[in-house]
Amino acid sequence: MRERTMCFTGHRNIPAGQYDAVYHRLKDVLAEAIGRGYRYFGAGGALGFDTMAAQAVLELKRTYPFIRLILVLPCPSQASRWKEQDQKVYERIKAQADKVIYTSQRYTKDCMYRRNRHLVDGSSMCISYQTRPTGGTAYTVSYARRSGLAVINIAQETACKPE
Repeated sequence: MRERTMCFTGHRNIPAGQYDAVYHRLKDVLAEAIGRGYRYFGAGGALGFDTMAAQAVLELKRTYPFIRLILVLPCPSQASRWKEQDQKVYERIKAQADKVIYTSQRYTKDCMYRRNRHLVDGSSMCISYQTRPTGGTAYTVSYARRSGLAVINIAQETACKPE
């Protein structure tokens, strides 16, 4: 199953002027991956790129009903301090996911890293939105590369494209 599973990692903030280009490039990459046999898509449920990726998978599921969205969440309280609108989007995504996994039953200082490692450990490819060399996304991309995953950085591929 790992060879047919892809995970996502990315920043919480995507510049408004780049949002549509990133989303369309992400959907193109996903459609290509589905054509190559990928069926399972793991997202971490965070704001920003994780949410975008989950929404893209759910949108593509209308065309490819056999694909599956797997949410790997750090803990049940992940969204408890988010804005109400963001919580509603999160709950809609959770309700439509094919599977929801929690890597911890409560928030801990390392539950986000455990979530990220779980996503990578179950995948053969990682789609990222990485614009800086530090932070959780950079850690996850580095871990994915060390683990032998192919990594596609959507941020690099959309940086020079017109919107």
